[in-house]
Amino acid sequence: MNYVPPASAEASTAHHDAALAGIARGGSAVDIGHALDDGPYTLLQKFAVVLAALSIVVDGFDSQLIGFAIPTLIKEWGITRNAFAPVVAAGLVGMGIGSAFAGLFADRFGRRWAVIGSVLVFGVATCAISLAPNVAAIAALRFVAGLGIGGALPSSTTLTAEFTPARFRTFAVTATILCVPLGGMVAGLFAGQVLPVYGWRGLFVAGGVLPLLLAVVLLIALPESPRFLARRPRRWPELAKLLRRMQRDVSADASFTDIREQSAEKHVGFTALFRDGRARDTVAIWGAFFMCLLAVYAAFSWLPSMLTSEGLSVAMAGYGLSAYNLGGVIGAVLCALAIGRYGSRWPLLLCCAGGFASAWMLLGVSATRHTTLMIFGLGLHGLFVNAVQSTMYALCAYVYTTGVRATGTASALAVGRLGAILSAFAGAAVITAGGASAYLLMLGIAMVVVMIALAVVQRHIPRRGVASAR
Repeated sequence: MNYVPPASAEASTAHHDAALAGIARGGSAVDIGHALDDGPYTLLQKFAVVLAALSIVVDGFDSQLIGFAIPTLIKEWGITRNAFAPVVAAGLVGMGIGSAFAGLFADRFGRRWAVIGSVLVFGVATCAISLAPNVAAIAALRFVAGLGIGGALPSSTTLTAEFTPARFRTFAVTATILCVPLGGMVAGLFAGQVLPVYGWRGLFVAGGVLPLLLAVVLLIALPESPRFLARRPRRWPELAKLLRRMQRDVSADASFTDIREQSAEKHVGFTALFRDGRARDTVAIWGAFFMCLLAVYAAFSWLPSMLTSEGLSVAMAGYGLSAYNLGGVIGAVLCALAIGRYGSRWPLLLCCAGGFASAWMLLGVSATRHTTLMIFGLGLHGLFVNAVQSTMYALCAYVYTTGVRATGTASALAVGRLGAILSAFAGAAVITAGGASAYLLMLGIAMVVVMIALAVVQRHIPRRGVASAR
């Protein structure tokens, strides 16, 4: 079916009316954007979002396990902190490759299979790490696990965005992404109990079994994105059935269009990220993801090691990373609420400034003499940094339309993974050379660069009640 978008808002409205009138007669075109964005937020839609969020919880859990295990492995195997930099980097390289290819896979074959495949891959690989005999084996398996961990994020956030009405989308996408620090927070509390009893091998067994159980649930219960189905005429009967389950009155032989997005979508594929006036935003978003994920993964991978190098116990160091993640959960929720009301520009820029200020204020604080202050400060820093990282996915969902949304989000995340890979080596080197002060200074400078990049973005989410054109 060839669809030509209307030339004006009046024509668009007329097409909506014609489509709705056609539904009453049976078999006419249905505007999927109107049906989803302006319709109710039903139980099935919320259930799909919850399943996507659960995949990110186990993603966050597994992605941070290595950070908790490294201090124990250093003592057990008698090797240096720098010996684990390739292990951390291998996982992050896998995440970068997984992020890049998952978006292309999701735009071609569907969001559902991209999510399920990602969860299966990192579940199996994480279980296998428990059998690793040496550092090289852990590095290889972390690379494989990284492929799945990296693929889950863009696929799940895209699925969330496309199941959620426009008025709830920013909060829903952010709530999904904040499950990364939530999963990390659970991992920290879990590691504090499991490591002393079952060791690092037991930790990775648990980290692998959880996603494998979830994969079974996803296979049974996770539906495909309705917006994805709308682009494939052979799957329109499946879409009509799904929409009826979502309380939309659609005939079995309906056809579908997506007026709002197709009118703005002149190109598809990777090159579309640099067309239609999006080149500046794409480059700026890539820069923001690069530096923000450098800061985030410097914490995920090396924060416990930094704290143990300053004299804290392994358990207390784990609580420091848990505080960072807890702050991230709180910050993501607050920032999402602020964006829903005020738009994305100023909340994101203010959180970047808060990320720098909180890191700067911790300079010179002794972790052993002022442990409570250090952990509180790390929680505050995590609040600001993760608020930015989590809500940038909602910014991607706004900037990119359906045909390239998964590709746009995944490409930004893939570039961000390069920053995370850099953090694998930079974190170890900075802690070894300059201790906690140099490490905190690195985190603060990274957030200044993120603030500059986000200030360059033109297509920020508008404040509530303000119309915008893509």
